[in-house]
This record gives sequence, structure tokens and C-alpha cells, in this order.
Amino acid sequence: MTHTKLRVSGMGCAACAGAVEEALLRQRGVSGAHVNPASDEATVEYDPSMASEAGLAAALSKVGYAVETRTASMAVQGMTCANCAAAVEKGLRSARGVLSANVSFASETAVVRYNPAATSVPALLRAVRDAGYAASVLRHQEEGKTEGSDAGRLKMTLVFSLLLAVPTFVLSMVSPLDVRANGLLLLGLATPVQFVAGGRFYLGAYRALRHGRATMDTLVSVGTSAAYVYSVLAISLPGRFGDDFYFDTAVLIISIVLLGRYLEARAKGRASQAVRDLVGLQAKMARVVRQGSESQLPVEEVKVGDVVIVRPGEKVPVDGTVIEGQSIVDESMLTGEPMPVDKKAGDVVVGATINGSGLLKVTVTGIGEETALARIAGLVRQAQGSKPSAQRLADSVAGVIVSAAVAIALVTFLAWYFGAGAQLAFALTAFISVLVISCPCALGLATPTAIMVGIGKGARSGILVKSAEAMERARRVSAVVFDKTGTLTLGKPAVTDFVPTSESRAVDVMCLAAAVEKASEHPLGLAIAQAGEKTCGPLDYSHDFESFGGRGVAGRVDGRMVLVGSRLLLEENGVPIGDAEQVAAGLESEGKTAVLVSVDGRVEGVLGVADAVKDGSAQAVAGLKEMGLETVMLTGDNRRAGEAIGELLEIGDVVSEAMPEDKVEHVRMLQERGHVVAVVGDGINDAPALAQADVGIALGSGTDVAMESAGIVLMRDDPRAVVEAVGLSRRTMRKVKQNLFWAFFYNATAIPIAAGALYPVFGLLLNPAVAAAVMAFSSVSVVGNSLLMRR
Repeated sequence: MTHTKLRVSGMGCAACAGAVEEALLRQRGVSGAHVNPASDEATVEYDPSMASEAGLAAALSKVGYAVETRTASMAVQGMTCANCAAAVEKGLRSARGVLSANVSFASETAVVRYNPAATSVPALLRAVRDAGYAASVLRHQEEGKTEGSDAGRLKMTLVFSLLLAVPTFVLSMVSPLDVRANGLLLLGLATPVQFVAGGRFYLGAYRALRHGRATMDTLVSVGTSAAYVYSVLAISLPGRFGDDFYFDTAVLIISIVLLGRYLEARAKGRASQAVRDLVGLQAKMARVVRQGSESQLPVEEVKVGDVVIVRPGEKVPVDGTVIEGQSIVDESMLTGEPMPVDKKAGDVVVGATINGSGLLKVTVTGIGEETALARIAGLVRQAQGSKPSAQRLADSVAGVIVSAAVAIALVTFLAWYFGAGAQLAFALTAFISVLVISCPCALGLATPTAIMVGIGKGARSGILVKSAEAMERARRVSAVVFDKTGTLTLGKPAVTDFVPTSESRAVDVMCLAAAVEKASEHPLGLAIAQAGEKTCGPLDYSHDFESFGGRGVAGRVDGRMVLVGSRLLLEENGVPIGDAEQVAAGLESEGKTAVLVSVDGRVEGVLGVADAVKDGSAQAVAGLKEMGLETVMLTGDNRRAGEAIGELLEIGDVVSEAMPEDKVEHVRMLQERGHVVAVVGDGINDAPALAQADVGIALGSGTDVAMESAGIVLMRDDPRAVVEAVGLSRRTMRKVKQNLFWAFFYNATAIPIAAGALYPVFGLLLNPAVAAAVMAFSSVSVVGNSLLMRR
């Protein structure tokens, strides 16, 4: 039995604690549970062969309680293939307190979700070390340093190897010395390559052997050692093994594999460029005001509550709130939106954005890992390390291939040497070729590199895909459900129409109405005042202002009595409506609110006020239809308003007056009809539907609850980004399919050829050095194919 502690949120009473305890005791394998509502902690005794902490957390979430979790990102050193990543992942998942772990061979990172009441980051690092690999905490400021240093070490080792491998190869072909003397010279040249340049392969194979595993390092070290040992025996026992030496084979394999790893490291570095680009956006220095004096400080020394000065053209160094000044700020590096945003006192600014023409004084609210930039980088990193179902299949196959390769190589050797009666050198060549060419590196890189590039490309465009599963599901979406207010529309009233009774007085009437509404606090009044200021410029307040409780307002402007409001307001004041009734009815049939304007007892115009459609909504709906997707709009608004927007945007299915639970039910109905559903929303009331959807897509302008429930977050407030997100997922998963096809095809065809399947018919036997080159090329080509998406 194992004991663990869970910190549970959402308990507010003894009854809640009882519900949590009951839910835990119902789980298979749980023999005891005690919940303390005062400390919000649950102590659970369970059989680890029948239950897990992840299962306990999932059980509590079903009854409405959440287990407090944290996420740790780690850089993992020493992984050489997908089998290594699988070993690290297994070690982490079996560690106490770990709820989930995703290890990416492509990015050499591990993202672990754990229970802080049961484990800690140092314990997680120990779990990686126990699996035979080195690990360190990965902070966003250090992103990319590991890739650069590893590529640098590989380059130095590769150069050293080539300096000795080239003369070894030449002297194996042509030598002025006798056979024995030449053999000794080759031994002197090959030994440093075998054990110094090739030392990393032996070390990796030893680590894997200690844990009962076989990896790419096992294949390379066994294959090159066979060639090296055979050659040493040929020198030591002349006549017993012939006069052929295979030192050149051993050193060329090591050199070519090192070259492949170097090119692979460079390519993987480019695949994960997105996170480094985000981190590189951060300002290095900040102009801080302390005790009345201004000084330049490294951004790491800035504290929450400090006041920083941001001059025109400078980067905003940290997250904060503007307390003085006015400017425009370029936020395109985070949102993908090219238009700069106006900022004034009270507005929030984000670190790494670029100040425009004005001077801003900002109070710091977020630093370091707590900035929006760091959180986005962390989100992208976690998403790049997550695995779709295709990757899990590839990993399981890769785990079998390495073990199978050793068995196939042994069978190949025995079949040629004992079965076919071939010479020892021939059988040894086939044995080494099978070992070297069998490495499933391409299979391990096929999916993660495409996912990394796709998610990185999305991040540059303001599309944050939170997991590989979301990317995979978005490709299969067949129906897109939109919320209306705040998603397809601006979410606030705006003047959409103004129909004057006299064209000659149109501007004058609009200005009069806006001047009266300037004193109003009603949303419709604010919309009319804003529209009037755009047309008329700054307006003075009216005199004798009076509000009539939802019916409208009245005031005197330049001696003229102005009424702005409903029919009822005008009728109460004895103003005949006349022909304006027909205009008002027409606007209302379109789902708009009709507001009448009377000047000195006569109706002079009718305003139409509605929640205006966003720029890009129509293009978004049209783009999704072109992709063959069904579009639906769910709104809590009245039927006329909903149908008017649906007709304007040409959305086929409109459901109005829908409560949050109605939206969930409609999404469920679409799913029961066989649709893969994406829901696009921005509000708290959209969160249940976002969670029910196969893919939830939240607008970055929305609430935290909506963004937490979604699998994809759009950083810019533009519905057209939905089309981009679906298109990106389709392109990314198409690359995954291409990569997996070629990786499987490579392993399926290369191993029989290396084993000598073509020799009886064509007399063709693969040279081990060529096998190493083919293996290295397969990995680099898969990464290169993924990188094509960056164009």
C-alpha cells in the first residue's frame, strides 16, 4: 500500500469534505481516505497496482472538486532516440506525486504535472537521473541555450572524428606499407575515434543496459565494436581472420552518425525556434523610478510595484498598468494584429510590446515567469511537448524496433555464416548494416517536429494551440459553433443607421442627439454620444437634462428642445411620429433598437442601434464554408437579433435565446449526429460549451474562464483567426502523416536490404557506412520536411 496527500480546492464545509472522502473510497484500489476541511488536504491509502494519483484527481474532478497541481518544465540531456524519451517518461510517471508527464525527444524537454503536496521539483529531477539521464529546471530565459551548447559539442566531436576517419579510410584503400604495419597504423588512427568520439555511444548504451533497455546507442556501439574487435583480432591473430580490416567501417559509421546528429540538432533547434523567438522579444533593461530618481536596471532586478518609464520607440520591459501618459503600442509580436493599440492611464501594457510616439509611466504588475510573455512561452513549450495519438503509436513501435533489430541482426549473421556458408567478413558486414540502419530515429522525430513547427508557427500569428491533441482534433472539425456577442459582434451597442427626415439637417440632428445623450449613462446613450463625437467633434453638455427611466432622455441645446428615445417618450410629450413609424419598424425587423430624435416637437430622424458585427466575421464564416465546414451560431440574444446577424453573415443554423446549458445540449446534439465540433466563444457563459466541444477556441479578449476551458486561444480579437487555426491544424497533421509514412517506409524497406535480401538476385550488399548515411539522412529529411511549414 502507498500513502499520498492531495490538496483539494473547492471544499467549503464538512459536507464537502465528506463528499470528497466518499468519492475517493469508491475508487478501485483505495483502502482508506481521510479529508481535513481545515487544511483542504486529503490523505489517501491505495494500492499502486490498482490506482494512481492521476486517477484519484480525475475521480474528484467528476464530482466537482479539483486537486491542486503544478507544472514543471525540464531540459533533459542524454536522449538519443524515441526509446530514451519513453524511458524518461516512464520513470517520471512512476514517480510519486506525478499526475502526467510528456517527454519530447525532438525538443529534449519534459513537462510534468505534479501534486505539490506529495512531491517536489528536486524529486522529479532525481526521477530523471534514476532513469539514466541528466535534467535541469527549464526557465523561459534559458530557452535555447541547451540546443546551442549540444550542437557546439557535437560539432567539435565531429571535426575530431573526421580528422582521423578520413586518413583511416584512405589508408584502408591504398597504403605503401605492408599488411601488418598498415593494420597497426589503422589501429592507432581508429582507436581515438572508437573510444573518444564514439564514447557518447558507449555511455548511452551502458545507461540503457543498466535499466534493461536498448537504444540507438546500443545499435551503434555494438555494430562499430564488432567491426573494431574483428579488425583487432585480424592483427593479433594473422591468418585466422584473413587480411581484411574494418577499422574504416567503424570510424566512418561513428563519423556519419555524429554528422547526422549534428544536422539533426541544428534542424531541431530551428523547429523549436518559436519559443526562443518569444523569449528573445523581452527587453534587457528597464528605466525604473525609485525614490524620485530614474535609473537603468537589468529587467531581472525590477520588482512588482516599481514605476518604469517607457520612452517612444522603446520596448515595454515588463507587464504593468499605465498611470500617466498616452501613446499607441505595437502588440503584433504577441497577437499577430498589425494595427497598434491606443494606451492611456488605466490601460494594461504587456512586456516586449513596442511603445509608439508617447511617453508612458507604468506601474509594474508582472515580472519574470509571471509575465504574459513567459506564460505564452510556457504554453507553447508545453504544447510542443505534448503528444497526439499518432505519436504514441509511433513511440510504441519504435520501442519494439530496437529490440527487434538486435534479434534480426543476429539471425542475419547466423543465416549467412552457418546457413548459406558465407565468409565471416560477409556475415559480419550484414550484421553491422542491420544494426546501424535499424535505428528508429526518423520514427521518433516524425510527429514531434511537425507539431513543434506547427504550434510555433501558430504562436507567431497569435494562435496558441495548448496541446497536440487540440491540434489533432482541430484537423477533423466538421462543424464550427460561434457565440454571437463578443465573438462575431463587438459586444457593445453601436449606431448602425441614421435615417433623417430631412437630408439637409442630417448632421445637425445627429449632433443635437449626441449632445443630449452625452450626459446619459445608458449603454444606448453612450453609443449615440460616441457616434456623434466622431461626426461632430467635441460636444458641450445640454441644459435642463432629464432622463426618463429607460424610455429616453431630453435636454436643451442652443435653445432647442431635443428628445431622444422610444415612441412612448415622444407620445408622452405630444410629438406625432408620422412616417418615422415605418422607418423604426424596418430597423426593428433587422434586430436593431430604434431610437427616435425629436427637435422642438417634430421628429427629425431615427437612429438604429445594435451590437455591430466585427470586421472579418463575414470572411471567417465564408472561409469556413469554403473548407467544407458547417457553421452554427448560438446566442442568448432575442430571436430577431440573432436571426438578423445570422442572415447578414449567411450562417445556416441560428439558435437564439440559448442559456449556457442550452448551448451545451446543442453541441452534444451535433456530436451525436457525427460532427466533430469546434466552439468559438469569449465569455463565462461560453465555458461549458467550450469544455463540451471536441475543440474549444477562445478569443484572447475573452475571460480567463473561457480561455482555461479552450484548447486553442486566439490572441487577437478577429474571427478570421479561426479559419487560420483550422487551416494550420490541417497542414500540420498532413506533415505528420507524410513524416510517419516515410519513417515507416524507411524501416520496412531498409532492414531487409541491409540483411542482404537483394544479394541473391542482384549481388547487392549494403556497406555499413552507407547504412549509417541512409539512417542519418532519414532523420534529417523528416525534420527538414517539417521545417517546410515555416515558409
